[in-house]
Amino acid sequence: MVDHTHRYDLVVFGATGFVGRILCEYLLKQVGGNGSVTWAIAGRSQAKLNALVSDLGASNLPQIIADVADEASLRHMCDQTQVVISTVGPYALYGEPLVKVCAETGTDYCDLTGEPQWIRQMIQRYSATAERSGARIVHSCGFDSIPSDLGVYYLQQQAKQQFGGVCDRIKMRLIAARGGVSGGTAASGINLAKEASGDPALRQELDNPYSLCPSQSLEHPPILVPVQYDPDFQGWVSPFVMAAINTRIVLRSNALLDYAYGKQFQYDEAVLTGANATGWLVAQGLSVSLVGVAAAMAFSPTRWLLENTLIPKPGEGPSQAAQEQGFYDLRFWGTTAEGQTIQVKVTGDRDPGYGSTAKILGQAGLCLAEDFPPSAKAGGFWTPAAMFGDVLIERLVKAAGLTFEVC
Repeated sequence: MVDHTHRYDLVVFGATGFVGRILCEYLLKQVGGNGSVTWAIAGRSQAKLNALVSDLGASNLPQIIADVADEASLRHMCDQTQVVISTVGPYALYGEPLVKVCAETGTDYCDLTGEPQWIRQMIQRYSATAERSGARIVHSCGFDSIPSDLGVYYLQQQAKQQFGGVCDRIKMRLIAARGGVSGGTAASGINLAKEASGDPALRQELDNPYSLCPSQSLEHPPILVPVQYDPDFQGWVSPFVMAAINTRIVLRSNALLDYAYGKQFQYDEAVLTGANATGWLVAQGLSVSLVGVAAAMAFSPTRWLLENTLIPKPGEGPSQAAQEQGFYDLRFWGTTAEGQTIQVKVTGDRDPGYGSTAKILGQAGLCLAEDFPPSAKAGGFWTPAAMFGDVLIERLVKAAGLTFEVC
């Protein structure tokens, strides 16, 4: 049920950016420009907002001028809405002022950050404020990390139905995907590399899978799975770059859900490359490439070269046709303490970084606005699984092109 005490149910902040534009197009298709859900677009440039409205053919779509460098403008925006969806990253550079204002004003918030060091900082700085004001802050509501987080949640619900208990070990394998890395994601990675290169404490933190959890439960395997043969999936696996954020979000979900997956729960992610010698070679190649890029990012000259040659700029992205041709297929293998096993899959019908992420983020924002009144969940910093659970899974299946099913 929508809370109509605000002028708007939802505001898209950063609407004129690449993902923001896709998100606005999606919301127009889903809820219209002036229907049962009232929403507005926000950004720092009136000219760009006017151009977006013209491009969308939505002259009745309200506009709000707001800038991360102007806290008063952010407060003015938050005072008018129940929910803010932010696409303005890298969040470690630009995200804190809005999180601060949302926490202070009791405004619900979601974003698509994949920056664990920034999430930890926000939790430490503003968790108590959000709990007092009632603001529900939900980070990582894009491809990182909703398919992983809700995929694990879905598997555990199925395990309880089949076995009467949960799995204490789950692994996710990326079976197939088509779609490039977004410019915003690349910029976030570059910024993280810059931070870590001069901060030994941050480098140590990035090795800790429990860095977003209230406490560490047990010794956990490394976040990046090495090249190895996976007997359950009968193929070679290689490190998956998104595991760095997804693993932390899944482990935090378990903690926020009062350890519903068990205090001994472990989770890992990897890319499945194939069963034969070719699969081994591909796995080794992916691993070497990942290590090489990480090494290059650690040094200023090579980082500059990557930034200015190979890596897309923020705001850049694929054509609509390329987005529609993208997809992803994730498989989750769960094992109970008694040795029972279950496998589920999660698929998306658009490229992970843009088309699917925009739809997922849109549904997360609508879920906050329509399905979770203040009495339903307390204020604080939530994960997607802990905040939304089955309600968002139903939305994603119905309106965002995702599937969740037992294999």
